[in-house]
Amino acid sequence: MVRFLQRRLIVLIVPGLAACTQAAPPRCAPGAGSPMAVFTVYLGKAIPGRDDLTEKEWRAFQDETVTANLPNGYTVLDANGGWMNPITRKTIKEATKVLVAALPESPDSLAAIERIRSAYQIKFHQQLVGMTVVQACGTF
Repeated sequence: MVRFLQRRLIVLIVPGLAACTQAAPPRCAPGAGSPMAVFTVYLGKAIPGRDDLTEKEWRAFQDETVTANLPNGYTVLDANGGWMNPITRKTIKEATKVLVAALPESPDSLAAIERIRSAYQIKFHQQLVGMTVVQACGTF
């Protein structure tokens, strides 16, 4: 009887745990738009072994990569940030471009953001390109 109850409990708990890991899309109030993902990408301007990213380099990357992947729009902010280098354990402070894009919740949206992150990381020799994603309601 104990084994039966243990198995029954596992059958009831495991699906519930899986639901905790998958956030449900927000329920948007009437007039508040539809569910979307707001991606924020942190693009550090410090480049190993040379001077920081120039505005000319940024504009070329923005035109060739960012706009090509986000043709419906995005926002770029200039910021200053810091992070700990995982190899040297030293704090790195650097100027940063913050890219914000509100996109439909879909695999295509994530793929577009990942293409931008990957291209920036490779082209400008970045150890990391940070990203956060928040679910929201919106309309454009």
